[in-house]
Order: sequence, then structure tokens, then C-alpha cells
Amino acid sequence: MLTLSVLTGEYAVSRLEPDSAVPDWAWQGELVSVSKTSDELSILCASSNVPDGVLCERHWAALKLHGPFEFTLTGILVSVLEPLRVADIGIFAVSTFDTDYVLVKHHHLELAIQALRKAGHDVRP
Repeated sequence: MLTLSVLTGEYAVSRLEPDSAVPDWAWQGELVSVSKTSDELSILCASSNVPDGVLCERHWAALKLHGPFEFTLTGILVSVLEPLRVADIGIFAVSTFDTDYVLVKHHHLELAIQALRKAGHDVRP
């Protein structure tokens, strides 16, 4: 059994060009993740931070897995993702050094919580 917490607020995933600098608006909020590849610069942050005109996918709710988890552990993320897959809920996952975050569309949040609890996880508001 894992413990998860629902973070407050709504999140967005934005896509910028790969040579873009990380804008100041990206760094504000409880959860921020920046990923850069040769193809894109992706930013996960509070939806309210993303200016109009920026390509983004909004309306995500975030669930935090309570870590930290050692890198040698296996199956942590899949134990959360599998019940969501069975419930037909799409996800966006982000990993940090200590833990993982799973985002679901806000309108699926209650269904996601039910699926995770049914799988034996403790989900806290």
C-alpha cells in the first residue's frame, strides 16, 4: 500500500520550442517540472501561470506519492498506474529524486481516487 496526497490547484503542461529559455511564470507554485529535449521544452506548472497563447494542455489534478523511494525499488509507479489504466484514466507522470507525481484530468480525479483506494492505496485529500 502506498500513500498519496492530492495537491491543491489545477495544473497545465506547456510546450515551447527547444531553444526557448524557461520563462519566469514557470517557476511559481507548489509543483513545477521542466524537461528539455532536442525537440521541445515542456513545463508542468499551475495552470493559472500559463499565459494565453502558449500551447498547453490544462485541467490536470496532481497526486503526490509519499516517498522518498530508493532507486532500487521496482513497481512503485506501476502499482498506481495499473488501477488507473483499468479505470480507463489517462495520466501524465513526473518523477523527482525522492518521489513520483501522477496527474489525471481534473474531471477524472474522484474516479481516480476511488480506483486507487480500491487497489489498496491510501489517498489523502
